[in-house]
Amino acid sequence: MNVAALKLACALATCLAIGVILPAGSATAADADNTAASYPSKPITMVVGYPPGGATDIIARLVADKLGQALHQPVIVENKAGAGSNIATDQVVRAQPDGYTLLVETIANATNMSIYKNLHYDSRKDLEPIVQFMASPSVLVVNPAVPAHNLKELIALAKSEPGKLSFASSGVGGSPHLAGEMLKLRAGIDMLHVPYKGATPALNDVLAGNVSLGFMTSLGALPHMQAGKLRPIAVASPHRLADLPDVPTMAEAGLPDFDVVSWNGLAAPSGTPKPIIDKLNKEVNSILAMPDVRQRLKSLGAEPVGGTPEAFKAYVNAEIEKWGVVARKANISLD
Repeated sequence: MNVAALKLACALATCLAIGVILPAGSATAADADNTAASYPSKPITMVVGYPPGGATDIIARLVADKLGQALHQPVIVENKAGAGSNIATDQVVRAQPDGYTLLVETIANATNMSIYKNLHYDSRKDLEPIVQFMASPSVLVVNPAVPAHNLKELIALAKSEPGKLSFASSGVGGSPHLAGEMLKLRAGIDMLHVPYKGATPALNDVLAGNVSLGFMTSLGALPHMQAGKLRPIAVASPHRLADLPDVPTMAEAGLPDFDVVSWNGLAAPSGTPKPIIDKLNKEVNSILAMPDVRQRLKSLGAEPVGGTPEAFKAYVNAEIEKWGVVARKANISLD
């Protein structure tokens, strides 16, 4: 039984249990107002698809704490790491769409759509985006031994010696891997992919010169760039970073529409009542405007985003489409 059918069966079972089947069109504006007014009446679970201590977990706990205060109910962060966040997502899409089980949706929910062969969910159909928390642009960096100081020189070098340059990633199918493959496709170059089990070992081997380059988060790479141990080539975002004002964007360097941004936000199971979605959206937007929250996000190399559920949904769908094209052209897949 698919997720949609399962939710329908649960809803019908609930109605039958109380001996009522509501006629179509019986819901009123007053019902919607009551739904939002009475929510939440018990603790909320916010599921994170990564272990405690990482950036996604830290941001989730920051928002959960503030959200719990605003809603006068505990918001409990539950870590369900594994399978590229698919375990956490499976749990949430199968939960009752009542606003009490939420997901910290990430870029993995977009990339996984094209990478994994046997997903049990569809992010576009089974999740209802609520609000985007943050965005953290990646930076294309090279080891200083690489004789290239800008994107044009790097592409020329790669073309002169096909397959000699290598790029590190945090693992097959992750955004740093897809970013490297997108660079290969867009620039018409050949590079060797070297996957690692996590961002830290990938960064360390670029620092050591064992791998030529990689797409790194500004948070992890910034101290090494400032120390001259990594050379920034370009920022993979629509605008330059305040911490790297002299580093051009990929578009400025010659490759337009080349954005590699880690992001996360809040999502609910599809079918969650709109008044609940809107209430959560309003509260989280207020949280993201708080000076202490903005400062904490900045310390993690992230920019607060916020916005409407519709804007977040459009962004997620665009990410699914973009990375799907790269995954198909690069023939990347996981079981």
